[in-house]
Amino acid sequence: MNRPEVEKISKALADQTRLRIFEAISQTKNVTCGEIVSMRGLTPATVSHHLRILSEAGLIACRRQGQFVYSQAVPETIAAYLRALAKIARAKKSPRR
Repeated sequence: MNRPEVEKISKALADQTRLRIFEAISQTKNVTCGEIVSMRGLTPATVSHHLRILSEAGLIACRRQGQFVYSQAVPETIAAYLRALAKIARAKKSPRR
């Protein structure tokens, strides 16, 4: 995972509403926008906005089935993100002068 991808995921998860939405999606196999709206007390437009950002970051996958759009977490993205953060943390620091 490259640096811009790490930054995009970090920014997506930095927002507390998106983090709560991602947490709700991660706890279920498939969830609709309407279910998130009712769980979190947000407007459909707000949920849709946050879902788009989470999707663009690769954290969730969305699929349309009839009139509903189902979202699910992408665990491979989180695993790659954690590996990238670990690599950043292990990077040797240059000595300060």
